[in-house]
Amino acid sequence: MKFLPRLKGPVLSGPGVQGGKIEMRIACVHQGYELYGSDRSFAESVAALRAAFPSAEIEVVLPREGPIVDILKPHASRIVFEPLWVLRRQAMLRLATIEMARLPVALWRAWRRMRGSDLTYINTSIIADYALAARLLPRKALLHIHEIPEGVLRKVLVALMRWSRADLIFNSRATRATFGDPPAVDARGRRTHVVYNGVAGPAAALPMTYDGSRPLKVLLLGRVNRIKGQEVLLEAVASLEPALRDRVEVRLVGGAFESVEREQALAELVGRMGLTRHVQVLPFVSDPADHYRWADIVAVPSRRPESLGRVAIEAMSWGRPPLVSAIGGLVEVVVDGVTGWHVPPGNAAALAGKLREIILRPDLWRGFAAAGRARYEAVFSEPIAAAAIVAIVADKLKAATARQGRARVAREAETSP
Repeated sequence: MKFLPRLKGPVLSGPGVQGGKIEMRIACVHQGYELYGSDRSFAESVAALRAAFPSAEIEVVLPREGPIVDILKPHASRIVFEPLWVLRRQAMLRLATIEMARLPVALWRAWRRMRGSDLTYINTSIIADYALAARLLPRKALLHIHEIPEGVLRKVLVALMRWSRADLIFNSRATRATFGDPPAVDARGRRTHVVYNGVAGPAAALPMTYDGSRPLKVLLLGRVNRIKGQEVLLEAVASLEPALRDRVEVRLVGGAFESVEREQALAELVGRMGLTRHVQVLPFVSDPADHYRWADIVAVPSRRPESLGRVAIEAMSWGRPPLVSAIGGLVEVVVDGVTGWHVPPGNAAALAGKLREIILRPDLWRGFAAAGRARYEAVFSEPIAAAAIVAIVADKLKAATARQGRARVAREAETSP
């Protein structure tokens, strides 16, 4: 990619801007810049749009440069880095006070981009400037919601979703329920869809090698935050009787969002609980393949609702049964006792009991890897999600083109002598 000096701000160029006729313009807006679940889902949607519309100009808007850029470059015509008005729980007070002054400029910038595009794909509901601007151009807006907010933030995001009047994609039935279960088509013609995130996986699942003769290898992969439940897993392992504890090895892999302190606190907690021989705390990696190869099972002990559970899906694709909290979209991903296990959220005792069963009775879950891989291929594979996203976008673009044609004919008729 190269820099395009004709546009204001940092811009990277790629496919679709080398000249020739541009058939359509699609803007894709995302609030992140890393390579966690919602970031990868966004990149996969952009890749699907490029494959479906090879001659389109696809402009990607991000708040800053980061690891996600490398996987977007092959598919984006242009990558723009601009400030976005993102509603994060920890930033709500700042946004409502000192940041409020820049909202009008953000709204104007969002409206201008949407007006110049045939479609604007807004990834996640927390991008307030684009959700607000969609009210003026709802026929051009598609809002893809990947989060299950709680408390005040949930009320704000539900109101923002309703205000936008954009068509909606939810990544699970649980996410849709959180936002009030909007109908498939409402009185204004807004359409609502549920499309599970598609996840790229290996060509085939790995064989199960655990037979109880060595320690069980447990992987927890995810952000270090209040939701993911790293401390619940630690408490569960610590509560096992010493002989069983020596038959468990744990990897906690991931980083905190712009917070080294959280990462340090997790490492210190492992030491205080006397688990340094059993637990490794490792940094985030953009490609977790080696960790999945290492693991026997994957733990997703989330304390708060997950909108879907990308790590659980990835685990099934690798043939690594997931042990998940029975909360949010995770119960839509994992079939309890068939492809993995459910435990009550935040319940370290229940988690410890399930680990004990998994360690002592590997014969009970020998078929989980094959069942999980089959479920992944049938429901959560990348081609299935890509086809659904493309179909929704194509239908919306077709309807917009038809309306524009009717409007042009009407204008010509009104001005004819």
